[in-house]
Amino acid sequence: MTKTNPGNFFEDYRVGQILHHATPRTLTEGDVGLYMSLYGPRFAVQSADTFARSIGYPRSPVDDLLLFHVVFGKTVPDISLNAIANLGYAEGRFLKPAYPGDTLSTVSEVIGLKENSNRETGTVYVRSTGRNQNGEVVLEYARWVMVRKRDKASPAPEAVVPKLSDRVDPKDIGGAVPLIDGKAYDYDLAGAPYRWGDYQVGERIDHVDGMTLEEAEHQIATRLYQNTAKVHFNQHTEAKGRFGKRIVYGGVTISLARALSFNGMNNAFHIAAINGGRHVAPLFAGDTVYAWSEVLEKAELPGRTDVGALRTRLVAVKNQDASTFPFKTEGGAYADGVILDLDIWVLLPR
Repeated sequence: MTKTNPGNFFEDYRVGQILHHATPRTLTEGDVGLYMSLYGPRFAVQSADTFARSIGYPRSPVDDLLLFHVVFGKTVPDISLNAIANLGYAEGRFLKPAYPGDTLSTVSEVIGLKENSNRETGTVYVRSTGRNQNGEVVLEYARWVMVRKRDKASPAPEAVVPKLSDRVDPKDIGGAVPLIDGKAYDYDLAGAPYRWGDYQVGERIDHVDGMTLEEAEHQIATRLYQNTAKVHFNQHTEAKGRFGKRIVYGGVTISLARALSFNGMNNAFHIAAINGGRHVAPLFAGDTVYAWSEVLEKAELPGRTDVGALRTRLVAVKNQDASTFPFKTEGGAYADGVILDLDIWVLLPR
């Protein structure tokens, strides 16, 4: 018997299993300040209480991705402590805003299992739900992760691969945004005049700027979310792994790309949903991240004329600029340098 937690292996999961994750987390002003210092996001709604109050919020909400990472971080000791890679996301919805002082906790359900052909690993599908101190759901999402087996010879469970939607319906998004006072929305302070109607389907935007990630930054960021995955922290073990060094937590890549997207999508102040996402290749300390976006779809929200939704593909690349919009080769494989392919709904004033 051991009192320590070695983490779950693929054999430890069963479809329908409910995991109540430890350590509720109260968000503080310090968390918000540290998050902004790590990534430098500049969206006015999350940056200034005065701006947020003027358009209808009680104060600045916590950045959507800080909320996501904290909810995600709760799940790591039970789901991905023995993971090789986090493979993808789907059906993510931000349902209520969070503010400093709110306490977040997470529960996950195992919704699928499939052993990989090498019999050394398997894919675990989970749906995670984050709630605040009042029990209100603030965020829910599905993800799938490749997890090591404890014993290669152990029998495989019956394969169950859940059918996940490739797109969140626009009628199911927007709940985390109060009715916006468009007349009070100051486009000078927001940094650009472009509203929902100024973007067109098929439009591509090079976000121009690049950000080099330092070793200390990704370590601090991952600790901020209480993410304990050893592939991000333990150089002693990772020196013997396939890369010989620690892998940057994929959420860091997402936050860097989102922060970079401000230049060109200044008024896309809220991520309403994550339709899908894939970490295409690893990011390491010392790499420089660039990003570009493509508008995939435009949608009005039922009953709302204050904001509209853009479905965008946010692509991050490393160690090359995004001026040529690198994505996939003619053969369908991801191009060299692409590290993130994220399909999201963002909201803008109309």
